[in-house]
Amino acid sequence: QVQLVESGGGSVQAGGSLGLSCVASGRTFSGYTMAWFRQQPRKEREFVANISPTGKITSYADSVKDRFTVARDNAKNTVYLLMNTLKPEDTAAYYCAASTAWGVRVADEYDYWGQGTQVSISS
Repeated sequence: QVQLVESGGGSVQAGGSLGLSCVASGRTFSGYTMAWFRQQPRKEREFVANISPTGKITSYADSVKDRFTVARDNAKNTVYLLMNTLKPEDTAAYYCAASTAWGVRVADEYDYWGQGTQVSISS
C-alpha cells in the first residue's frame, strides 16, 4: 500500500504560479512512476504529467507543456508539480498518483491516489 497526500493548492490570478507537493508513505516510493492528474467538475480525470521512478524521464500533456514542471525527491518520498503562467482553464482538483508501470497516461493504470488539492485561477 502507498498513501499519498497532496498539498499546495490555492487561488491565484492568471499568469501566476503555484507549486504542489505530494508526500508518499508506505511501500518503496522510488519504485513507482508518479503522476499528476486533474479533474474539473463533470469532466473525466485528465493526465497532466508523470515522472519515471528515477526522475530522469518526464512526460507532459500538451496543454501544460512548457508551463508545468514535474520533479521528485526520492529521499523525501515527495513528488512536485511547479505550475507557471497559470490560466483559468487550469482550474481543477489536482491529484497525484502512483503506478508500477511506466509510460502510462490513463488513470486506470495508476494504483494509488491522493485525496486531491484544489487549484483555482481567476482571470
